Amino acid sequence: MTATSANNSASVFRLSPLIRVTLLSLYLALTAPLPFLSQVTAALVPPALLWVGISVGLVALYGVLTERVILDDQGIQVTYPVWIPRFFRKGWFLPWSEVKELKPRSTGQGGLVYYFLSKDGKAYLLPMRVVGFARLVQIVQAKTGIDTTDVRPLAQPWMYAILLLFTLLLFLVDAWTITTALAT
Repeated sequence: MTATSANNSASVFRLSPLIRVTLLSLYLALTAPLPFLSQVTAALVPPALLWVGISVGLVALYGVLTERVILDDQGIQVTYPVWIPRFFRKGWFLPWSEVKELKPRSTGQGGLVYYFLSKDGKAYLLPMRVVGFARLVQIVQAKTGIDTTDVRPLAQPWMYAILLLFTLLLFLVDAWTITTALAT
């Protein structure tokens, strides 16, 4: 999937499906065995409460993963669906005329992320996990005049593919864990 045009002057970029599927699967692989283990170990937290918590967490994670980046003639905007409470994820809008520069910052894991710095000194994280990131960066360069030739995504698709592979292996361990828990 590539960026889609909402109209002639706006481009919409969505989070990569590989990233979305990987993170949702990892969440389920990490949490699904908990209610079964709670039942087997007679934990203080009842399995039904864990299922409710897992469900709420899954909806919240899905909501975060529905982020959209919209670039048009006026600026760049990060939005979420209307069902996402604004206190949870409110998004942002930055007019092109307010973009001062694009600054790299190293992460704790040794990667690089980029922030738009506005003329009033606020920083806005450049969304890096979208489908069509190279095109997004080209549009940013065209609209702001900032050289983006060295801007690369934080994580490459192969990294998420490896994480998805290990998540699928974790599902096998989950199946064994749940089967064992139900057998006792």
